[in-house]
Amino acid sequence: MFFVYILYSKKLNKYYTGQTDNLHTRLRSHKKGISTYTSSSDDWQLVYSESFQTRAEAIKRESQIKRKKSKKYMEFLIQSS
Repeated sequence: MFFVYILYSKKLNKYYTGQTDNLHTRLRSHKKGISTYTSSSDDWQLVYSESFQTRAEAIKRESQIKRKKSKKYMEFLIQSS
């Protein structure tokens, strides 16, 4: 199982989108500051996730979300879930 996820930092008022095969481990690494982009804050919260059967599907969906470059689109996804 593979996941696309969106994190939100209230301190930074920013979203982060990623994909992984182990959501729990990946979230821990974000919160510990291991990931470069998310190391600037320690309050990242999981606000959205989708699951996929293959990594290729997850990467495709992650790219679709990132191409939007829209905070409103991410908020729409979150509210729709």
